[in-house]
Amino acid sequence: MSVEQFAQHLYGTQISTSLREIAWIVPAVQSIHIVAIAAVLGAAIVMDLRLAGVLATDETPRGVVKRHLPWMWGGLALLLTSGTLLGWAEPYRVLMNPVFWTKMALVLTGFTLTLLFRYPILHPDYRIEHARAARLIKPMAWASLAIWVMVVFCGRWIAYYQ
Repeated sequence: MSVEQFAQHLYGTQISTSLREIAWIVPAVQSIHIVAIAAVLGAAIVMDLRLAGVLATDETPRGVVKRHLPWMWGGLALLLTSGTLLGWAEPYRVLMNPVFWTKMALVLTGFTLTLLFRYPILHPDYRIEHARAARLIKPMAWASLAIWVMVVFCGRWIAYYQ
């Protein structure tokens, strides 16, 4: 089954029809999606700027990551849930859009960086200055921040791509 056929199949389901026909659902889900974006991006900004040595330098990286990572995970869970509903409501517009797939690749990259880059910091014995790749921490923080910002831009461009 091709992506286009899958989108057409989803469009014809009762759930998709209900999501489109009940006037308040899509705007409500979009609003939740935007709040979730704010949570993810806000947490990423604080953590990445701390790891880049720009913000909250009086706190340990571990403390900042420990405090903000749950917000990122909660926001990502809400993003995936609300995004799935939005995609189900208008599957052709989403699944046939190359900007959507770019956004998904960026989200996967940001998610992977978060797992590989932030979780070691949570270990009590971890010392950023003694890490094997200590010199990569600042560039990785800036790259992570850029990725999450690009996710937001792609999310907005989905609506305008023809």
